[in-house]
This record gives sequence, structure tokens and C-alpha cells, in this order.
Amino acid sequence: MRNSDLYHLEEYLFSEVGPKFLESGRLSAFDFFCIVIWKANRAKSKIAKRLLEHDGRRGRDLDAIVGELAAALWREAEKKERLRILIKDWAFRLPMASAILTALWPEEFTVYDVRVCDALDGHHLLQNKSNIDVLWAGYQEFISDVERHSPAGLSLRDKDRCLWGQSFREQLHADIDAWRLSAG
Repeated sequence: MRNSDLYHLEEYLFSEVGPKFLESGRLSAFDFFCIVIWKANRAKSKIAKRLLEHDGRRGRDLDAIVGELAAALWREAEKKERLRILIKDWAFRLPMASAILTALWPEEFTVYDVRVCDALDGHHLLQNKSNIDVLWAGYQEFISDVERHSPAGLSLRDKDRCLWGQSFREQLHADIDAWRLSAG
């Protein structure tokens, strides 16, 4: 990997990190935190602390802890169980858990994101669900809505991008209109 590869972080994740993980079942702390930063840069320190606390007094470094997490995901064939591992075993919330799973299995998962919820005009309360069966059912409905409300012929990842962009555009236009009114 060259430093310039990281400039386009999403491209690096989907062309290098995900395929390498699917082939080997391994994920370095560096690549894991690239996923975290891609989803929410502000969360990286909090997540590092949570991973280290999860390790307890074993004193392992982040590469070993992330290796354990990655191995658990890679061994699991069921999509619902992969989500359960991240949410119940590792205490991730749905937005970050879905981003991790999307980077590793982009054909099976999509990022649960407030912008996409805005574009779909729904699913905002899904992240507050604690029962994994209820959460999984709601996440499946979210994925179905992403599929239904974006152009046909796109990959699930591109459908997600399309809805994210729609929300971004609408929010920026609303902001510009509000600024225009406040200046007048």
C-alpha cells in the first residue's frame, strides 16, 4: 500500500481491505481503524478504548484484539450472527457495526446512516433497538428500502451512496435557503 492509496479511503477499503479479509479472515488494527475512520473519524479513540477494555487484563495489543474480532466474524456464515457478534459481543452500535460489515461484505450489508434514513424518511429509531431479533428484522427492512428507493441496476453499495448523496444535496439546499433568509 502506498500513502496515496489512503487518500481515497473508501476505494482502499473496498478494493484492498475487504477482499484481503475475505481471502484470509485476517484484519489488522490499521485496516480496522481505516473502516472506523471512514464511518466516523471522531469515534476512533472511543472505539480503541472499548476494544482495549473488552480485552480486560490480558494486555494484548490492538492487532491481537482486532484479530480476535475478525476471526469471529470470518468463522460465522450467518449474516444475522455477524451483526450479533459486533453488537452483543463487542458492544458496537448499529451504524458502526453495519459499516464494518459493509466494508467486509459489501454485497450483503449496507451502512445504516442517518443520511440514508433521512432519504428514506424512516428507520431513525432502529439504532436504539437492543433485542437482536428486532434489530435484525428492522435492519432487513432498512436494506429492502435502500434497494427499493434507489435506481435499479446499482450494487447495494452504490444504492447506499445514491441515497446518502440525495440527503446531502437536500440538506445543503435547505441550509443555503436558510442562510439566504437569515441574511435578508
